[in-house]
Amino acid sequence: MDGDGVGKIYKLGDKSTCDIIVRLRNKEERPEWFHCHSSILRKKSKFFADQLCVLKPANCIDVRCSESNYDHHVKLLKLLYLSADSLVDSWDSVRTTLGVLHVAISLNCEEIIQSCVQYLEAVPWEDSEEEEILKAVSGLGSLAMPILARIQPVDLNATKNVFLSAIHFATSINSSSLPFAEELKTSAQEQVEYMLVADEDTPLVIADDEVKSEVKMGLSKLFSLFTNILDSLPSESDPGSEVAEDKVLKSLSDLEWMCSILPKMDLMKAFVSGWFDISCDVLRVIQDKKFDSIMWGVKVKLIEVAGKVLDAVSYGNVILPAANRVQLLKMWLPYIRKMKPLLDSKGSEELGFLYKMDQKLCESIEGAITTLVLALPSNDQAEILSDWMQSEQVKYPDLSEAFEVWCYRTKSAKRRLMVGFDSVSNATISL
Repeated sequence: MDGDGVGKIYKLGDKSTCDIIVRLRNKEERPEWFHCHSSILRKKSKFFADQLCVLKPANCIDVRCSESNYDHHVKLLKLLYLSADSLVDSWDSVRTTLGVLHVAISLNCEEIIQSCVQYLEAVPWEDSEEEEILKAVSGLGSLAMPILARIQPVDLNATKNVFLSAIHFATSINSSSLPFAEELKTSAQEQVEYMLVADEDTPLVIADDEVKSEVKMGLSKLFSLFTNILDSLPSESDPGSEVAEDKVLKSLSDLEWMCSILPKMDLMKAFVSGWFDISCDVLRVIQDKKFDSIMWGVKVKLIEVAGKVLDAVSYGNVILPAANRVQLLKMWLPYIRKMKPLLDSKGSEELGFLYKMDQKLCESIEGAITTLVLALPSNDQAEILSDWMQSEQVKYPDLSEAFEVWCYRTKSAKRRLMVGFDSVSNATISL
């Protein structure tokens, strides 16, 4: 006898020693008779133990099964003859183990159930398999704890710690020397964004003060890195200019990514403020004559990020004083207006449209600028519209809608002023 009390001399199918027959009843014509041993069945399965209590000698036990799980029943009968230690090495796939688990549950084989759970808990699952595993173990109580512990919701503090670590890595400025640094950084950014998504489930992370502080710190580092890279840009003739351009693009891409997560934490104002502070220096550098014929990718990306800022301000997601909104427009409107035809020309003639502003971006920026202009004080609107009509690049952005509304509002304002003046005059005469 081995440690489990199961005789080593017993083998499934041994007619010379068997004292019970298990018959697998299925609709297909397949071998159904299995010569077994009642001592093993009684010890390893409560279902068989109960059946043996009511059977007469020489009777057999019927077990109904389908064609789809026939093989799993056969495998389980073989597993009944193994010790607990040997069971661990009997599993080779999630699908097979899951099939045997269903049978083990129906036949109440606790030792095999535990071995199935032990294996399933230790190996990777597909999403579809996970759902099936959870259904299979849903009624097992404490036996299912190893699997449930693997998928149960994480402690909120632990989740936040993971999130903060991901933010730190996603905004790291010294990770480029690490192996696979860019891939890891991209993965961190994707998961940070996912953890903040509020879909049919709640987001994994709630933006409390600690989270917001860490994100602001990361944003500050990215702005600082971006301006430092810009200040150190070489001239076109420098052999390192392409490498430098790549660094600027990566830095801008990190800032653009920030625009996707900050609104979820009500922190877009921090980005707008930071962008506002660096805009003058950024435009001064990028419009230097030495970059007239290069940095087209950077110039497009700058417009894309500036467009997100204009969009946030124009539609009231970020509230700025009128003076700051005017200054923001005066900084970026001339640049966008100047770059649009140049990018169109360079994209079509030299670069195969690689750096041409796409239609969606153009429409988004044009709509944001129009809305932003209409929300300014009338005199500031007049100054911007006058400058627009005097420019050679009057085609983009097209501010004709803003111009029409300004004309209507100006005339309406004069009419309201005259009505108010007449009312005051009549009141004075009556006195």
